Amino acid sequence: MNTPITTPGSDQPRVIGGEDNTSGPGPYLMTANSLENNEVFNLEGEELGKIKDIMIDVPKGRVAYAVLSFGGILGVGDKLFAVPWSALTLDADEKCFVLRVNKEVLENDPGFDKDHWPSMADQRWASDVHSRYGARPYWEGYTP
Repeated sequence: MNTPITTPGSDQPRVIGGEDNTSGPGPYLMTANSLENNEVFNLEGEELGKIKDIMIDVPKGRVAYAVLSFGGILGVGDKLFAVPWSALTLDADEKCFVLRVNKEVLENDPGFDKDHWPSMADQRWASDVHSRYGARPYWEGYTP
């Protein structure tokens, strides 16, 4: 896996690799469903799970979160986490995402399950999630 390039304070996810891709979509402009089921690793190379969904803030026209599926077997018993889009780095060469979080953080965090999603439009909840991952809230600096 490539070493991710970090951009402190950026509200955009970072992309590494993919320089050889000169035709077609990606890695800088991709369909949301092409990113679903991509594996997510931490900086230690441990697999954290897979991207289950991409959440769009429709009024702002921005990607808000990736929903990370962690644990479980074949989708049974897994926990879901809303990960701020800006907290992820796309490794285009390895076709995976990198998230700067220890596996123990996800093991100890309650997350949510497929039948009980949090109110993602709640500003307090959203601020807490961004703070937890050390990410700048995507709505800061937003002007319609």
